[in-house]
Amino acid sequence: MIKKLLTLNVLIVSQLLLSTPSYAQKTVDECEKAEQTTEKLSRCLDGVKDVVDRELQTWVNNHIFNLEEKALITGRYSTLKMFKRSQSNFITFRDNDCRWQYLVISPDKGAGNAYKKCYILLSQSRIKELSLVQ
Repeated sequence: MIKKLLTLNVLIVSQLLLSTPSYAQKTVDECEKAEQTTEKLSRCLDGVKDVVDRELQTWVNNHIFNLEEKALITGRYSTLKMFKRSQSNFITFRDNDCRWQYLVISPDKGAGNAYKKCYILLSQSRIKELSLVQ
């Protein structure tokens, strides 16, 4: 009974978080058009990055939860392990891919914003990928 309540709570929270419109936060393009200074652009991108991080983590948690449920039923944990490895590899790839873009521009002021933009765009791509898999 407790497991069913916990499962129901996790599903409700996941659905609420997944259904939260991401358009409520500015996009990268909106930040670039609206903000005139590097510092204001940086703060705007920080806001977008925070929203994208939360949305990505919600999708990851949702997949882990579903894969754990399937593993408990089937006794096969290989899919769960592979998904976790895939997510870890994505994080490494995203950090390295954005880091080289930062280093190319550095020490210019725009280097930090280039990193954030790269980070946001790759994260959004991962979210889209995870949203297509049921």
